[in-house]
Amino acid sequence: MKRALLILIALATLSVGALSAQTVRNANNAAIGKIEKNGSVRNASNALIGKFESDGDVRNASNALIGKIDSNGTIRNKNNAVIGKVESNGRVANASNATLGKVESNGDVRNASNSLIGKAPGINRRRAAAAFFFFFFKQ
Repeated sequence: MKRALLILIALATLSVGALSAQTVRNANNAAIGKIEKNGSVRNASNALIGKFESDGDVRNASNALIGKIDSNGTIRNKNNAVIGKVESNGRVANASNATLGKVESNGDVRNASNSLIGKAPGINRRRAAAAFFFFFFKQ
């Protein structure tokens, strides 16, 4: 599951343009966190839980590097091993090209089974997918 989560967080670093802080919600529409324009991700209690760096690095709340995204959408773990790919349509695939999830254009967040697991309206699809799957999705 960690690989799937890392691939999905990689979506965040591919987003373009500045964002204001936006609320992320679960499938029941309850606020579960937010994404700030500087790339910080906070939970519902406003605690920092991770960050998307502009250079492609993905860091956890302790500022430890957990992965990186190449300019072509290839996702690498902290050991530089390829673990997946990000597509421009919101789909994220693992290294075997299996779908891990997707954020639709209306902000609905779906898992690999196409079940609605949350909402991120008004947030860049790639950034929303990354934040939702990596930081907010619970199994």
